Amino acid sequence: QVQLVESGGGLVQTGGSLRLSCAASGRTFGSDAVGWFRQAPGKEREFVAAIRWSADSPFYGDSVKGRFTVSRDLAKNTVYLQMNSLKPEDTAVYYCAGGSGATLREITDYKYWGQGTQVTVSS
Repeated sequence: QVQLVESGGGLVQTGGSLRLSCAASGRTFGSDAVGWFRQAPGKEREFVAAIRWSADSPFYGDSVKGRFTVSRDLAKNTVYLQMNSLKPEDTAVYYCAGGSGATLREITDYKYWGQGTQVTVSS
């Protein structure tokens, strides 16, 4: 069983930065990668970024390219999402997820989900 716990959300002004953390336990099996998704009120859950445990080759959703960076610390079993140049439209609940799906960009690629952390960007 993979367990994921997010932290680091909060309130920030437009143009500010936040770093989210996703601490994983029991990650060894059934979870090749960690992905970040977000969901704003009334909207579908959206892919943000993902990174594989075995390779430092992250990839991103179009709306965050150039502003967000995903990284991993293998010793700590933790994945980070550094968010810079934040905009009000980045306001959402951010989830990390563990999975082994084909693309790692779809919700269905992930089996394990954290509880989510709220990010609010004020204008």
